[in-house]
Amino acid sequence: MKPFDLSVLFFIQLAVILISCRIVGALAKYLGQPQVVGEMIAGVLLGPSLLGLLAPEFYEALFPKESRGVLFCVSQVGLSLYMFLVGTEFRVEHFSARAKTAVSVSLAGMITPFLLGALLAVWFFREGNFFPEKVTAWEAVLFLGASMCVTAFPMLARIIVENRLAGTSLGTLAISAGAIDDVAAWCMLAVVLSSFSAEWSSAYLAIGGGIAFAAVVLLVLRPLLRKMNPIAEKEGELTPGLMVFILSLVMFASYLTDKIGVYAVFGAFLLGCAMPRGLIANDLRKKFEPLTVSLLLPLFFTFSGLNTRLDLVNTPYLIFAALIVLLAASIGKGVACWGAARLAGEDQKTALAVGALMNARGLMELIMLNIGRERGIIGPELFSIMVVMAILTTLAATPIFRWVYPDWKNASFKVD
Repeated sequence: MKPFDLSVLFFIQLAVILISCRIVGALAKYLGQPQVVGEMIAGVLLGPSLLGLLAPEFYEALFPKESRGVLFCVSQVGLSLYMFLVGTEFRVEHFSARAKTAVSVSLAGMITPFLLGALLAVWFFREGNFFPEKVTAWEAVLFLGASMCVTAFPMLARIIVENRLAGTSLGTLAISAGAIDDVAAWCMLAVVLSSFSAEWSSAYLAIGGGIAFAAVVLLVLRPLLRKMNPIAEKEGELTPGLMVFILSLVMFASYLTDKIGVYAVFGAFLLGCAMPRGLIANDLRKKFEPLTVSLLLPLFFTFSGLNTRLDLVNTPYLIFAALIVLLAASIGKGVACWGAARLAGEDQKTALAVGALMNARGLMELIMLNIGRERGIIGPELFSIMVVMAILTTLAATPIFRWVYPDWKNASFKVD
């Protein structure tokens, strides 16, 4: 397909994606789910799981393989911009006050699901159908354990924003624990991929480079960025020059963290955390958030949905395996994080809310699973089982959270 044809097709794809996400998102909100969950489901419905089954010729014409590279690139820009904006609302003072709980919840949310995932990996590995022959037992255990550890960092951020928790103590606690969980899970994935390719340098780069990047951004770059305050205050807003400079930093930070193997969103999020609060952070959200959320972010959900198939879980045995995975995932994340929060001194309501939020896996899980399948680490049946688990745990997160934490209804609860 010629570049001109791809550009024309992209506009059609964008229109279909935006309309679909808005319709399914509105239905999701009517059913008590946040808009972001509707967008996730819309992305899956536009993929081979529904549209590809009902209208395969139309599906192939609308989303040919040649066009997916464009969708991927634009979706990554939208995702990075959104996570950067989330970072501008991250309250360091709240994290400092709740650091003990955040670390405790994060450790519980990693260790328990990893152990349960490892046990499931041993079972699935012995069956012989879930992992390709070239995968070793060690690689199977590590990959499935890492997959069970994931908390949907972008999804969690959207749920927190839509439930008016951005900038609050609870919202900061949840997103801190989620960020730590996902960084650790991606480091484990780097170890798996290194073992699979016999190139251990990539694992060292992901772990060491991630730590170094965070230190440079938060300890060196953050004080330097405060020098933008006098310029912005003099003009009363961000100047075009400052906006270009900041956007360039976002793209560069996303590139660096993706290059070292941690994933682009963490570079953007850390840069957002380093942005000066007050006029600059507020103006960034005012100017970029509407376009990012309404136009760019739905592309991320759709691109991931194009790689997802749910029709492969079609036998009693696979359905049983999917139920076991769902149970292990919910206990490993939700129950473990609730228990850790309680042991760290949180009240029952807050601990239950944290457990519910941390159990959302969403499309970060799907991204990791797609990487595993593309690299030949997991088979199609296990891939589909894990996708079912990711969708169901994410669907359950918001209703359970709102049930155990009714304070979300109070708009004044948001900290400005």
